[in-house]
Amino acid sequence: MTESAQKRLSLSELRERIRGGERLPPGLLDSLATDPRAGAREILRQIETRRRLERAETQRLHRMLAHERAARAEGFLLLAGVDEAGMAPLAGPVVAAAAILPEDFRPRGLDDSKKLDLETRERLEVEVKAGAVAWAVGLASVEEIDRINIYHAGLLAMRRAVEGLATRPELVLVDARTIPGISQPQRPIVHGDALSLSIAAASVIAKTHRDALMAGLDREHPGYGFARHKGYPTPDHLEILKARGACPVHRRSFAPVREALGLAPAQGELFR
Repeated sequence: MTESAQKRLSLSELRERIRGGERLPPGLLDSLATDPRAGAREILRQIETRRRLERAETQRLHRMLAHERAARAEGFLLLAGVDEAGMAPLAGPVVAAAAILPEDFRPRGLDDSKKLDLETRERLEVEVKAGAVAWAVGLASVEEIDRINIYHAGLLAMRRAVEGLATRPELVLVDARTIPGISQPQRPIVHGDALSLSIAAASVIAKTHRDALMAGLDREHPGYGFARHKGYPTPDHLEILKARGACPVHRRSFAPVREALGLAPAQGELFR
C-alpha cells in the first residue's frame, strides 16, 4: 500500500480491517512504520502482535500433530482420536467421542476442552464436526456406571464411540488408556487431549455433548442445578444433595450420593 493509498483510509478504517481479520495490503507495514501519527504506531503494534500470535498458534498446532505425523509415517492414514467427559460428576452419564480429522485440518484454538471457555468450545464443536472425516459419540448410562464402575463405564463409552464411526479408523489414539473390545490397533497417549489434535477434537465433542445432556437433565429434574454444575461435586451441588436427597440420575456408586441416601459406603467407591 502506498502512502497516498494509506491516507485514503482513516485510522478507524484500518482498525476495523485488522479486527475483521482481513488480509493486509502489501506495503502497509512499511507505510505505517514511517507514519508519524501515534494512532498509526498503535495499529502497527497491533498488527505485529497479531502476526506473532498467529505464528505461535501455527507452531502449537504443528506440535499437537506430532503423534499424527508419526502414525502416518508408519502407514496409518485414518486416525481416530478418542476421549471422554464426565468421569468425576455425581450425576449423569459418561460421554465419549471419536473423531477422524483430515490430514490438513488445523482448527485455530483447538485444545483440550478443559482449557477452553464455553464460547470457544461451542465454536470449535461446529468447526470440528463440519470438517471431520467422521465423528461419533458413545455413552454409558448411570445404571451402567453403578453396575460396572465408572472406570469401565468410561471405556465402554469410548468403545461405543469408535464403533459408531461411519468411517473405520486404521489406528485409534486414546487419552491415556486402552479400549477393550475394539479390533483396531491403539496408541494410548498420556495427556493426549493436550498433545494430540485428534484427541483434542474428540474432547471438545464429548464435553459439549455432555453439557447439553446435563442441561436437558436440569429441565427433567429441576432444583438440582445440573445445567450450572454439570453434575460435578461442587459445594453448591453437595449442599443441594444433602438438602433434597438424590434424584434418579445420581450415581449411587459414588460416596456423596450414598451418604445423602443414608447408604453404607460401597467397596472401592470413588470421589469421597
